Amino acid sequence: MARIRTIKPEAFVSESLAVVSLTAERTFFGLLTQADDQGRHRDHAAIIAGQLWVLRPEHTPAGVEKDLAQLADAGLICRYKAPDHKRYLHVLTWQQHQKINRPSKSRLPACPHHDAPTGTAPRVATMAARVGLTEPTPQPHGVLREGSGQGFEPAVNSGADDEVAGQSDFTEPSGKVRGGLSEGAMMPHGPDLGPRIMDLGDTPSGGASAHAPDSVSAQQLIAEYAAACTHRPPKDVLGHLGQQVRKLLDEGIAPAHIRAGLERHRSKGLHPSTLPSLVHEAMNATTMLTAPVAHRAWTNPTDVEAAFGGDL
Repeated sequence: MARIRTIKPEAFVSESLAVVSLTAERTFFGLLTQADDQGRHRDHAAIIAGQLWVLRPEHTPAGVEKDLAQLADAGLICRYKAPDHKRYLHVLTWQQHQKINRPSKSRLPACPHHDAPTGTAPRVATMAARVGLTEPTPQPHGVLREGSGQGFEPAVNSGADDEVAGQSDFTEPSGKVRGGLSEGAMMPHGPDLGPRIMDLGDTPSGGASAHAPDSVSAQQLIAEYAAACTHRPPKDVLGHLGQQVRKLLDEGIAPAHIRAGLERHRSKGLHPSTLPSLVHEAMNATTMLTAPVAHRAWTNPTDVEAAFGGDL
């Protein structure tokens, strides 16, 4: 089955392709569309001619055989014989130029000269064999290291090229200590204790209001919110609220104001994205209650009868 493949612009200035004929170059580009997700194909001139040259009958299977011989001499393909006594070929630069999303397993036999044994990444094994090195053991994804100054280290991709980065599990040995309490201990991870939310750093000073001396984390505020609810909210709601709380803490909003906003949110049952507005409402309400009343000096009314209604 033909597939959509990639042809890079530098292919037209490739010295390897420049040494073969134009028909061989066209056959090579056609093989890219006919090969499977591992770059393999039957080495049969008549079959390839029927796939690539069906509207050009003047280019016979004999001409395709000459094309394949040129491509093999130029180091662009490898032709091999499998245990089933049939001949196959594969594109040598396949892994370098073709990036397949979710590649399917090949149904054709592997090349005994280039393909690695089962269970080994082909390119990694080939490179290691050339330089005489063994593949290092990958580190777990997303390890938090204390005292590194960077906090979060990205993972090393330890699988094949088609493995999506960031899908492996990550560990958090310990949380950053803030205010004498470990953030990992503030909110243990589990199905009944809310989502796992990582505090990405200290809250900067300044902003709308300063942090209280006993600064708390987003995990603790969300844990208090979930504990105050009659029924535990869904994980998506808690996760979204945790993101909003962390942003507010990063802006320097005091935890007391955030608690007041969370309380309003819990009583009203609004969308998590409304939390900043509710915190703003709580901040302004506090300001209005604590604002001093301006003193006005007493002055005698101009019209005593109208001011006191004859009660004097």
